[in-house]
Amino acid sequence: MSVSQRFFGALSNTFHSRSPFSYRISIPFRSFSPNLSRSSFSPLTIPRKQRQGASKEHRWVEKSKVNELSASLSASSLSASWSSSNAGKEAAMDRVAEDPVLPLLTPQFGSIGVMNHVPGRSQKSVWKPKSYGTISGATTVGPSSAPADQMTGPEHGKQTESSGAPAAVSSKLFREKLLESFTTDRLTYSRAQVRATFYPKFENEKSDQEVRTRMIEMVSKGLATMEVSLKHSGSLFMYAGHEGGAYAKNSYGNIYTAVGVFVLGRMFREAWGPQASKKQAEFNEFLERNRMCVSMELVTAVLGDHGQRPHEDYVVVTAVTELGNGKPKFYSTPALIAFCRNWRLPTNHVWLFSTRKSVMSFFAAYDALSEEGTATTVCKTLDEVADISIPGSKDHIMVQGEILEGLVARIVSQGSSEHMKQVLRDHPPPPTEGVDLGSSLREICAANRTNEKQQIMALLKSVGTSFCPNYMDWFGTEASDSQSRNADRSVLSKFLQTRPADFSTTKLQEIVRLMREKRYPAAFKFYHNFHKADSTSNDSLHFKMVIHVHSDLAFRKYQKEMRINPGLWPLYRGFFVDLNLFKVNEGRSVEFPKKASSGSELNGESAKDDLADEDANLMIKLKFLTYKIRTFLIRNGLSVLFKQGETAYKTYYMRQMKIWNTSPAKQRQLSKMLDEWAVYIHRKYGHKQLPSSTYLSEAEPFLEQYAKRSSENQALIGSAGSFVRVEDFMAMTGGGQDEEGDLEPERDMTPSSPSPMVKETVAKDHGLIVFFPGIPGCAKSALCKEIMSSPGRLGDDRPVKSLMGDLIKARYWVKVDQEYRKKPYSIMLADKNAPNEEVWRKIEDMCRSTGASGVPIIPDSEGTESNPFSLDSLSVFIFRVLHRANHPGNLDNSSPNAGYVLLMFYNLYEGKDRKEFETELIERFGSIVKMPLLEPKRPPLPESVRSVLEEGLSLYKLHCRQHGKLDSTKGQYAKEWTKWEKQLRDTLSANADYLNSIQVPFGVAVEKVIEQLQAIAKADYSPPSTEKRNLGAIVFAAVTLPISEIIDLIHNLGMKDPRVESFFKDKDLKSSLKNAHLTLAHKRSHGVTALASFAPHLNQNIPVAVSSLLFSDKLAALEADPGVVDGEKIDSKNEWPHVTLWTAQGVAAKEANALPQLLAQGKATRVEINPPTTVTGVLQFF
Repeated sequence: MSVSQRFFGALSNTFHSRSPFSYRISIPFRSFSPNLSRSSFSPLTIPRKQRQGASKEHRWVEKSKVNELSASLSASSLSASWSSSNAGKEAAMDRVAEDPVLPLLTPQFGSIGVMNHVPGRSQKSVWKPKSYGTISGATTVGPSSAPADQMTGPEHGKQTESSGAPAAVSSKLFREKLLESFTTDRLTYSRAQVRATFYPKFENEKSDQEVRTRMIEMVSKGLATMEVSLKHSGSLFMYAGHEGGAYAKNSYGNIYTAVGVFVLGRMFREAWGPQASKKQAEFNEFLERNRMCVSMELVTAVLGDHGQRPHEDYVVVTAVTELGNGKPKFYSTPALIAFCRNWRLPTNHVWLFSTRKSVMSFFAAYDALSEEGTATTVCKTLDEVADISIPGSKDHIMVQGEILEGLVARIVSQGSSEHMKQVLRDHPPPPTEGVDLGSSLREICAANRTNEKQQIMALLKSVGTSFCPNYMDWFGTEASDSQSRNADRSVLSKFLQTRPADFSTTKLQEIVRLMREKRYPAAFKFYHNFHKADSTSNDSLHFKMVIHVHSDLAFRKYQKEMRINPGLWPLYRGFFVDLNLFKVNEGRSVEFPKKASSGSELNGESAKDDLADEDANLMIKLKFLTYKIRTFLIRNGLSVLFKQGETAYKTYYMRQMKIWNTSPAKQRQLSKMLDEWAVYIHRKYGHKQLPSSTYLSEAEPFLEQYAKRSSENQALIGSAGSFVRVEDFMAMTGGGQDEEGDLEPERDMTPSSPSPMVKETVAKDHGLIVFFPGIPGCAKSALCKEIMSSPGRLGDDRPVKSLMGDLIKARYWVKVDQEYRKKPYSIMLADKNAPNEEVWRKIEDMCRSTGASGVPIIPDSEGTESNPFSLDSLSVFIFRVLHRANHPGNLDNSSPNAGYVLLMFYNLYEGKDRKEFETELIERFGSIVKMPLLEPKRPPLPESVRSVLEEGLSLYKLHCRQHGKLDSTKGQYAKEWTKWEKQLRDTLSANADYLNSIQVPFGVAVEKVIEQLQAIAKADYSPPSTEKRNLGAIVFAAVTLPISEIIDLIHNLGMKDPRVESFFKDKDLKSSLKNAHLTLAHKRSHGVTALASFAPHLNQNIPVAVSSLLFSDKLAALEADPGVVDGEKIDSKNEWPHVTLWTAQGVAAKEANALPQLLAQGKATRVEINPPTTVTGVLQFF
């Protein structure tokens, strides 16, 4: 489901009153907010004229009832009103638009009166299940379905046994076929009123980056506030009172709305306790009398899976809409919260950002959390960076779980913060009554699994008659969802042929005509409105119209039309209309009033806008990867996986990740996980597709087990393990219904057929350069031999060539380049260890110049804090090397210093942990192939093996410090090396059984590698790009300094101090210093909030005072202090702010933090720069 359909409701800010706190803004359309007081939402409401008047003091009075006014108007008075003067016509139209209670045209026909049934008020209320039906007929439910306390009143005539509707009306509706005999002529009119609706789907024309920039600009200038809300993951549910109806997104009278009514009713019992029945009846009456609709996110485990099965079934109010007789008016968020707190309805978590600092910090925080954020981390961080935080009455973590769908950020009025504060003062959180709530939704569904009807009946009976007096919308007819297309066309054509009776009808006809003319993918469904059965006659027919938009494309196209014609009403999500087709008396001259000159009055809007429409419509949807993994990549990919196969599935999910601009590191992690998922679920289900509605039954256990393998996997998945089994209580939806419409892949994201995928594979005139950032003993040569021994094993007909480094002694990479250029479409296996960035840059250059794609194959290993390979892996590599014989490179059991050589290779990777190592490779080349090495479930490394390796690493450091790259057979530690080499061989030999047992079988490893290579060769795969992304996950903040100025500074310092000149004489900074930056904060070390706090200064010039140079035998760094920007001092979160200049081979840059301690120990030198030199850099996120 789309974020915009759920969050727009709770987030618009428009206040029509002119109190000191009043403001008005359209987000992304006009919204309405009444003046708020503690009694604002009692069963009394303010007249529209008072709301738009100049008086600051409002008096709440009761509105007249629509039906009472309707009954008092006759066709003759209607005709007379149409014959009035032109001035009178315009005044009448103004009144219609101004007052939602007074209808312009509501005639009474025949002797059928209008029943003013008020639930809970009369003990003689009448149960009239008059069928939610189609045009063609009705199927009824017996009287035994009626609530026991509902009786038939004599004033309503005899009811039919089957339907509960008056016999005369039922006969007319279904036996006389009133629609077929209803003809349109000059005396035929229609009156259409919106009965229930939610906000329209809105897409910004601008890019996300442009929207962000404009939002920041508006908040910075004090023109607006940014509002952010949580997105609970559920289904749209709209409630307009019992008579008004309960609606899902595109339907009503089914299991979805029955569940919604039950859960809403249960919320009342939870909030009001013993008063619940009374308050339920009052709430129904209030909504119906004031023609209002409340939209909610219905979160439940019984209607199908989204991102995570909720712990509880609940609703959260997302919109309150005053429908009136005109254009819907949506309450602002402060007004919505006041409304909900008066009725004790659940509200959402909302944050307000009213300063440049807070709004920029928000976007930085999201970027830092976008790929790993869960409800706990997101809410905690937003609480810390927001100016105002209003917790929801339902804690997402407690009721839904950690998997958070996303956030919606939008522009609201600048005065929203103050208005929110006023609401929070006047409307404190309501108390919760502790009562026995009775059977839960899941218990009722589990006990009634015969069919959908049984479940609906059980749910509605459990709700009680105070909230649901009758069931006519559900049991009017069994054929309610099977109306014929001809009937639809018949009602639709008659509606468009009639004359509009009011301005609302004119605008709704305009919508329908435009959609039909443009052939938008939508359906117009019509049903008998049995709540209006008493008003039905030969000359007056009542229907419910559902405007069902089938594709988001329709919303985008319609939005363009609205830009051309601003007078168009929006195309709403969840669009239900009460329609009345009727005739007036002959002999009357009838004219429809001309359209008023000012659309703002007709639409109930004030004449002055706080913001232009373009700015008022600014919003951005921000989803989290942990949710998208489940819904888009797993659930929505099921159809592709089972119908088109694993290759097509890989193309699908890779395309999705590219659309989302997922970081290369996460793309690689997800590819590994999703490939495993595809194999797992295919093997388990064969050709039978896993149902989308219950996909979590399989996905959640899989994800839980996958997350347990490593902390990296846990961060990728977010949360798993709180599994809720739904098979025993799922709602019986029948026929594969999906009311919410998001259980299928979105049309614009799913490959429609295998054909387009072939076009997106790696082109045949481009090849692959496969290389090995590994260590001797990683089995690269054996792997290359296996690939070469089976031509075509990689899945295509491109030639494969292998060059073994041990046979090409000098200029190996030059030789690779030459050989590859002979056949630039081939697959080159570079059989040589490629352990450092110098080699990687050479491969990158070859890829750029030839169009090839570099593919690194690395041994799969957990790594250590400072090395991508663990000691377990190192022990296996050495063990393998020592079992070689006659190796072409002379590195085998006959080599006297084999252990030293492998320690040397191991230390070439020192300074990068596993994540940093893989991330860099992915960012350079776009992919990684992991060769399985160690069994995941293995005993720990024996202490003797660990000890001998650690001793060797310590000896290696001593040797390098004293002799650099001198061979171990030479120098002052030669004897120690000889002794260690023997001890190493003896220890590994003694643990041979263990070292053999922990290795993944070579054949299995080869198959896994070939599988991954085949996927890379065939999938949608782009050549490597090192360009920094504008948007995406961020890890740290730093001030980037110009390298040329840093080198000049060192050069000038060396001319003054011979110690500096001597130290850097052989360092060649011009070549080795690739970047110079002063780190301000790191996500892992300092937290997201600290990182986000630098966002207000993003891309600004920062003066940095350099006060000294510190260096040791392994490290060199400048002591630096960032300066002041816009009156604010920039402080690094590091204990010692510095700019790293140089590190010895194998030493991580972060080790420079230890220079002050080394100085104190006499192991480092400090050179003062007096006076300090200022270098200006740019603050950036990385």
